[in-house]
Amino acid sequence: WHAFANVDHSTGLCAGGGYVGDGVALANLVGRTLAHQIADTGDPLTRSLLVGHTSKKWEVEPMRWLGVNGLLALTDFADRRERRTHQPSKRVLAVRDRLLG
Repeated sequence: WHAFANVDHSTGLCAGGGYVGDGVALANLVGRTLAHQIADTGDPLTRSLLVGHTSKKWEVEPMRWLGVNGLLALTDFADRRERRTHQPSKRVLAVRDRLLG
């Protein structure tokens, strides 16, 4: 993830974001940077690394989320199956363990 603060004066659109996990401080910096860009003040913030940055079209994070939640769902499935059958879910857990490495 990489924070960005971009203003397109030709369309009047602006966007800021990319500060996942960095919270209020970076959100404040992005907001201040956008304000200086919109007002065209020439402030040094308008020349920071935030300005003009574009992230990749597909971030890695969705894949991590899918992997973690898929493994949690698989473990939940194994637990429910074991409660229902009173038998260990060896195959399901073997698949989970193989995916975990």
